[in-house]
Amino acid sequence: EVQLVASGGAMVHPGESLRLSCAVSGFTFSSYDMSWVRQAPGKGPEWVSAINRDGTSTFYADSVKGRFTISRDNAKNTAYLQMNSLKPEDTAVYYCRADYGFDRSWGQGTQVTVSS
Repeated sequence: EVQLVASGGAMVHPGESLRLSCAVSGFTFSSYDMSWVRQAPGKGPEWVSAINRDGTSTFYADSVKGRFTISRDNAKNTAYLQMNSLKPEDTAVYYCRADYGFDRSWGQGTQVTVSS
């Protein structure tokens, strides 16, 4: 059974940091590109960041570039999203996603709230 379990969300103040994790099981993690997608209240999904299967290439939305860092540990079957200098507009449910060609799987989401 394919499972992606996202964790690490919390309520923080502006300027603080969080690290999200996405633990994967049920498929060969190192064969999949990984992404983070977020959805803010009342808005559509927004792609945030992606990393290729061996971690050599990373991509970011302009809204998070320079503040967020995506990484992965293929030995631990886990992807990460380090989020620094958080802003209220980063408030959203964050989902991890695994892609292999047309094969796509989603995690359950973890809530990040940035508020003073």
